[in-house]
Amino acid sequence: SWVAMTLLALVLSGCGKPSTAPVTQPEPAKVGVVVLQKQSQTLDSLLPGLTAAFLRAEVRPQVSGIVQKRLFTEGGMVKQGQPLYQLDAASLRAAEASAAAALAKAQASQKTWEATARRNAELVKIAAISQQAFEESQAAAQQAQADVAVAKASLENARINLKYSRIEAPISGRIALSSVTPGALVTASQANALTTIVQLDPMYVDFTQSTAELLGLRRDIEAGRYQGVSEQTLPVKLVLEDGTPYPHQGKLAFSGLIVNPGTGGVTLRAAVPNPQGLLMPGMYVRGELPVGVQPQALLIPQKSVVRDP
Repeated sequence: SWVAMTLLALVLSGCGKPSTAPVTQPEPAKVGVVVLQKQSQTLDSLLPGLTAAFLRAEVRPQVSGIVQKRLFTEGGMVKQGQPLYQLDAASLRAAEASAAAALAKAQASQKTWEATARRNAELVKIAAISQQAFEESQAAAQQAQADVAVAKASLENARINLKYSRIEAPISGRIALSSVTPGALVTASQANALTTIVQLDPMYVDFTQSTAELLGLRRDIEAGRYQGVSEQTLPVKLVLEDGTPYPHQGKLAFSGLIVNPGTGGVTLRAAVPNPQGLLMPGMYVRGELPVGVQPQALLIPQKSVVRDP
């Protein structure tokens, strides 16, 4: 029919002309190349830790008396030997004077008996006195000498007690609040401390490491997967409670040998510089400790690693 012939003419006319539209080829994908090389890599362990003062001294009186003065500022820094409290020393001064008088009496008696002993030593040679009288005079002179030694010791003890009436700082550091005020009665070696002094630079940090982790690390070292590190120069990095890194690096000072049955771990202690006083006793921190070394490690960029099911 006429319609069929028209459609056939259109088809033939379309096949006769080649297409002139260009064909777009896909560009090759761009990839990055990283050459991996073996290098030494440290295995770190992140452990919880608790800070502790490097030195801590509780101040207690060594003699009894009434507190007359407090000689320090609470919360301030004190130096070793600095006076902290002054006790009423009237009775201690009287005891010192009594001991000094007893010593003078003993020394006078010693001179008398020594003179008698020397005289009797000459008289016994000419039989002017009996041998018994001579021996008794020699024994009395020796006893007088011993009495002088006892009196000297008593005087020294009285002077020490008088010195203890001024209570001094046993260590240098920051001092806490005072538990007594002037007028309070204190006794020698009492249970309650008058105050406490702590030394905060450097600071100790005590970490707890589980025995399971220690055993696993030991097996890896024995199998040759890791090499052990020397504890003599083991560096320790800290992370504070708010997540910020601590600016100073410490060193491991002690590695525990006894397992705590309550926690199932051992204690590691590090000494950390604290010049700015950022660390205070009782703070919770995290410590990064190197526990092993892989000398032939291959490190891959983290963004090139893809995980899927």
